[in-house]
Amino acid sequence: MVAEFIALAAASKEAEWLRNLLYDVPLWLKPISPISICCDSEATLAKAYSQFCTNSIRLSFSTSNDGLMLKQIQAVHVPDGRAIDVRPLLHIVEDILSFAAPSGDAIVETGKQATGTEAFQHQTNYQTNITDMLETLSFLIDRISIEMARKCSETREEHATTMSILSMVSNYPWDAKLVIALSAFAVNYGEFWLLAQCYTSNQLAKNLAILKQVPGILQHSTMLKSRFDTIKDLITAMLDIAKCLVEFKEIPSNYVTEDVAAAVSAAMDHIPVAIYWTIRSMLATASQITGLSGSENEFLSSLESWELSSSVHKLSTMHSHLVGLLAICHKQIDERKFIEAYQNLQYLFNAAQIDNIKVLKALINPKDDPLPLVDGTNKKRVSVDVLRKRNVLLLISDLDILQDEVVILQQIYEESRRQSNSLDQNPYELVWLPVLDSSVSLSKIKQRIFENLTATMTWFTLRHPSLLNRAVFKFIKEEWGFEQKPIVVVLDPQGRVTCSNAIHMMWIWGNLAFPFTIAKEDALWKAETLTLDFLVNGIDPVILKWISEERFIFLYGGEDIEWIRNFTHTVKTAARACGIAMEMVYVGKRNPKENIRRNMAIINEEKLSHCLPDITAIWYFWIRIESMWNSKHQLGKADENDPTTQEIMTLLSYDGGEGSCFNNLLIVGAIFSLLLAIDILWRGD
Repeated sequence: MVAEFIALAAASKEAEWLRNLLYDVPLWLKPISPISICCDSEATLAKAYSQFCTNSIRLSFSTSNDGLMLKQIQAVHVPDGRAIDVRPLLHIVEDILSFAAPSGDAIVETGKQATGTEAFQHQTNYQTNITDMLETLSFLIDRISIEMARKCSETREEHATTMSILSMVSNYPWDAKLVIALSAFAVNYGEFWLLAQCYTSNQLAKNLAILKQVPGILQHSTMLKSRFDTIKDLITAMLDIAKCLVEFKEIPSNYVTEDVAAAVSAAMDHIPVAIYWTIRSMLATASQITGLSGSENEFLSSLESWELSSSVHKLSTMHSHLVGLLAICHKQIDERKFIEAYQNLQYLFNAAQIDNIKVLKALINPKDDPLPLVDGTNKKRVSVDVLRKRNVLLLISDLDILQDEVVILQQIYEESRRQSNSLDQNPYELVWLPVLDSSVSLSKIKQRIFENLTATMTWFTLRHPSLLNRAVFKFIKEEWGFEQKPIVVVLDPQGRVTCSNAIHMMWIWGNLAFPFTIAKEDALWKAETLTLDFLVNGIDPVILKWISEERFIFLYGGEDIEWIRNFTHTVKTAARACGIAMEMVYVGKRNPKENIRRNMAIINEEKLSHCLPDITAIWYFWIRIESMWNSKHQLGKADENDPTTQEIMTLLSYDGGEGSCFNNLLIVGAIFSLLLAIDILWRGD
């Protein structure tokens, strides 16, 4: 009979494997018909259906029709309409199951687990109603845990026990049924492993462990390692099913479109059966723990391990199917939320506001992070309320913002702080919003770049780029015209946009342009003339000193160091011949690179001429000229008849050539005789 029994068990295992394979085939007709296994030995069949062997092979002989099973489950589903949020309870269950012995390796060193502090350091933010909910459910959870322990140790009738548990929770919603049953399982499972982890260091736990034969079980921990690993996988699968059901329950009713409703309906066709098999897997796991103290032979242990593995596969398959349906729901809901969030931003910026908080929260904190900002002065996280009723400048850029831009903005920002020492508060606050595609996860390299940038900024920064959702990303691009270059959007204390890009004003006038409105920009241009001191103000005090001494000043650029040597020699020779006091200044080129830095070093070493102080000053010199044109264009005054615009375009044209006097020379206050002398010497005539 033993040989026939082994053959019957192997056939059952093969049949179950084939059934699971067919279940995974998308086009295979569902539900799958029952699989019949024939046996000509009455003694073997009697043993197979006996109480003794039910726990080992019952799963193999219970491949009943899922449609029939669904009818039985729905017959005991009589919800009374009570609303219950089981997510806090699920958090507790997940903690219990995660702190219990995770694998055979952990059991060998139970003393170390008992003395560890990570369990005590773990914190979970449970909802405030958890106490009231547990007062309501504690008696039911206790009843189910007793039912699980009694049935597993006595009758081991898993199907009957599963239906009995479903009857106990008949008045609850589907997600609550499973979480309550999982809580009861966690009570028994957690108690067992609590004794296993503490019995070596606690006398009370030691005595209780002896009564439950825990030390004897742990003596065979190495031999039982594979089974414990399988139990761990099965518990993970059970938790995954529970989490998935809770997510289905939490789908907002106002977002249930036709597509979402269809996905939810398809899920409901599978959820009852998934709950049944999850509870049945709890019973199988509980039976394994209960039976560890017995003297089961190797053959039964092999069947038990196979039963657990089969349950893992079954639950994982069901979970994958439910996750697919849940993904369809989330996709549709996310699209609706995206449209609503974008429309809400448009409404907020067009409606009158008492202050700027609603606008800023919609922009900076759409995910309700209590502390979404980092104060650059002390690197501590702060809430959006620190910006309430303040003039706020939003620095919007990607991670490719130049270090030169950060350095110059830093100087402007710190100058505003020094100027406000006599005032009650600073004139404005600057906030960096790193705009990245939210659909692409942040790589380690980009994360490091983000951290390095925030480390150099003394103003407020967003805690993480992921806080800006897709709607904010679209709004910034479409409403404020952000592409790649940084922009500064100015919001007044009521959250109104007073300038969609004030960065040009900041490059040209710095804090003199405050409050950075279009009207202020227009007034500054009306009072301004394009002179050399205006071009270099705040860049090089040496040049300003020469201007006050009424010296002639040549500004030149280029990248060819040989051309620079020849040109500076020619200009100096002509100046001496004409008896004119003159200075030359090397201004490099726009977007200076390493070769410009090398040229500056050679020019200073050979004393060919004066250079702007550093590479950042060269960048700032050219970006100011470019910003002047952009500012005029923003005001609608960048026409060819405007004299200032013509001079700005002429200045920008000097950045174009290489090795040419006329492409690399800007002359301010020169006289005709000097020009003639330079021309004669340069041409070699």
